[in-house]
Amino acid sequence: MRDLLEAVAAGEVSPAEAEARLAGYATGDAGRFDAARETRRGVPEAILGDGKTPAEAAALAETAVETTGRAVVTRTDGAQREAVRRRLADTHPEAEVSVHERARVVVVHAADYSPPDLDATVGVVTAGTSDAVPAGEAAVIAREMGATVDRVDDVGVAALTRIVDQLDRLRSADVLVVAAGREGALPTVVAGLVNTPVIGLPVSTGYGHGGEGEAAFVGMVQSCSVLSVVNIDAGFVAGAQAGLIARAVDGAADGEGADAADPAVASDDSE
Repeated sequence: MRDLLEAVAAGEVSPAEAEARLAGYATGDAGRFDAARETRRGVPEAILGDGKTPAEAAALAETAVETTGRAVVTRTDGAQREAVRRRLADTHPEAEVSVHERARVVVVHAADYSPPDLDATVGVVTAGTSDAVPAGEAAVIAREMGATVDRVDDVGVAALTRIVDQLDRLRSADVLVVAAGREGALPTVVAGLVNTPVIGLPVSTGYGHGGEGEAAFVGMVQSCSVLSVVNIDAGFVAGAQAGLIARAVDGAADGEGADAADPAVASDDSE
C-alpha cells in the first residue's frame, strides 16, 4: 500500500486508479465504475449508455480508461458518442477511440493498453440486416475479450441455401452467436448442423402477434436443437458468453483447462 501511495504522490498513479486497486472500483460524479470485473469475472465492465446523459457517459469512460486502460460504452446515441470523443481527446489525447456506429458501441484504448489475444474464433451470424445492431454489439464484446470474430451475415431461413453455403465457416468456429428476429428459427437450424456451442440472440424485429422479439425468444427457448438463449437484443451478454467460451477453448489448447490444473485428473497414478 505504501508503494501505491508513493506512486500517487509522485503523480505516477491517478487517485482514481489507486482507489480502483484498493477497493475494486472507482467513484466519480457519474457513479461507480467496477474496475475489477474483468479480473474477477473475465468479462470487461461496460458502461450502458441508456439512461445516461452525454456528460455522464463521457465521465465514466474517462474513469474506465484511467483505471483499466480501456472503456467500452454500449447502447450509445450520437450525442453520447460525441461527448466521449471530446472528453477523451482533452484528457487522454493519445488514446484510440473506435466508434462502432451500427452497433452503437464506443471503445477506447489507452496508448499503453495491451488487449487480450485468444486462440479461438467466435462466429457471429445474422439472419438479416435488421439483426445487425445487437449482433454487432456481441461481435465488439467478443473481440474485446480477445477472440477472433468471423461475421456471417444475411443467411436467414427464408432461403436455406444461404446458410448451407456457409457451413464450412460455421463449423470451423469455436462458438457461434446466431441473431434472428421474427420467428427466430435460424439458431435452431444452425444448432442442428454444427457440433459447436450455439448462443441464440433473439432480436426485436417482427410485428403483430409475437412481434418485438417475443416470438423469436420463445422459439429459441423451445428449440429442439441444443442451444442456449439470451434475452431479446442482449448483444453484450451473448458476446460475453461467447468470449468466456473462447477463453476456455484457448486455455484448453494451452493445457490450462480444468483437467490440466487438477493433478487428481491429470495423473494416471492417482487413486
